[in-house]
Amino acid sequence: MAGCSYKNGYANRLRPGFTGLLTAGLLALLSGAANAAWELNLQEPVTAVARRVYHLHSLLLWVIVVIFIGVFAVVAYSIVVHRKSRGHRAASFHDNTTVELAWTIVPTLILIAIAFPATSALVDMRDTSRPDLTIKVTGYQWKWGYEYLTGDAAGVKYMSVLSTPREQIENKAPKGEHYLLEVDRPLVVPVGKKVRILTTANDVIHNWSVPAFAVKTDAVPGFLRDTWFRAEKEGTYRGQCSELCGKDHGFMPVVVEVVSEEKYAAWAAEQKQELAAAAEDPNKVWTLDELVARGEKVYTANCAACHQATGAGLPPVFPALDGSKIAKGPKQGHLGIVINGKTGTAMAAFGAQLSDTDIAAVVTYERNAWTNKLGDVIQPAEVKALRGK
Repeated sequence: MAGCSYKNGYANRLRPGFTGLLTAGLLALLSGAANAAWELNLQEPVTAVARRVYHLHSLLLWVIVVIFIGVFAVVAYSIVVHRKSRGHRAASFHDNTTVELAWTIVPTLILIAIAFPATSALVDMRDTSRPDLTIKVTGYQWKWGYEYLTGDAAGVKYMSVLSTPREQIENKAPKGEHYLLEVDRPLVVPVGKKVRILTTANDVIHNWSVPAFAVKTDAVPGFLRDTWFRAEKEGTYRGQCSELCGKDHGFMPVVVEVVSEEKYAAWAAEQKQELAAAAEDPNKVWTLDELVARGEKVYTANCAACHQATGAGLPPVFPALDGSKIAKGPKQGHLGIVINGKTGTAMAAFGAQLSDTDIAAVVTYERNAWTNKLGDVIQPAEVKALRGK
C-alpha cells in the first residue's frame, strides 16, 4: 500500500490491504481449526455426582433451547405476519388476564420441575459424612499444600507446585501437552473410595476445582470448608484454582492421580519412608556451600516467579533482592519477613510452607547470590529459635 500513488484512488489502495487481511484471517481461522479440540461440553464425569451434574446440565440446556425457539418463533411470526406493510395496525389493549396468568404459571412450573433434581444434586454434593479418607488442602500464593489426615498415608504432607518449565511460559520453548496443568507432586487417592477434602488458605481466597469430579470449593483463610468425591476410574485428572488470587493465579493447577488400592498403599508406605529418611537433625551445622546449593532450589521453586531468577524483581510490586536493604540488612529482619511475610504486600508468609532448614537455606542463598556476596551463613537452629519453638 505504501508504494501506491494517490492517483490510483482510495478504493484501489484499500483493496489489496483488505484482501491481505481477509486471507490472513482465514488462514488463522483454519489453522486454529486444525489444532483445536472443539470440545463442546463438560469434561467426562468420573464420579456419580459429576454424572448427575452432567445430566442436569444437558436437561437444562434443552429446556433453554425449547424456550428460546418458542419465544423467538412467536416474535418472528408476529413481526412477519402482522407487519404494517400488510395492512395491520397496532392493537391498543392492556391487562390481558389469560396472558398474564400464562406467563406467570408456566415459568413457575418450569422452575419447580428444575428445582427438584437440582436441590437433590446439591444435597448429595454437600454430604461429606462417613469418608474413607480425609485430606486437608491449603491454598498458598501460588501452590497447594496437601496433608493426609486419615488412612494409610496419615501424616504425609507436601507441597504441589506448577512444574511447567519457565522456558515454555516465557515462549522460549514449545508448549507441552499439559501446559500450565502439570505439577511436581499430584494429589494421590485410591479409586472407589470416598475422599473428603478440607480446604483452607494461608493468604488470600483460592478455589480447589476438578471439573471431572464436579468439585469446586473455595479455600478461605481462617475457615475450613469441605467437599468430597469418589472417583470410579483410575487416571490423572486436572483442574485449576478458580478464584482470582493474584499475579500467578493461572499458574496454580490442581492434579489428582487416582490409582488402585494396591498402588495407593505402596505409595503411602513409600512417602512415609521418604519422610523418615528426610528427617533432619535440627542441630546439624551446615556449610555455606551446602546451604547455598539447597537454597537455590528452594528459591527457584518458591521465589523466582516474583523476584525473578536474577533477583531483579518486578518493581514496584515485587522489589529486587539483588542489592536490597532486606538481603543486605540484619539477618533477623530478613528471616522475619520470609517467615511471617509482609502485611499489605504480595509477600506471603513461608513459615507454614518451608522447614527450618529450607528457610535457613533460602535466606543464606539470597544473602550470597548475585552481587550480595555477604558470606553470611544461617543455621536451621537460628530459624527454630526465631520461630520460638
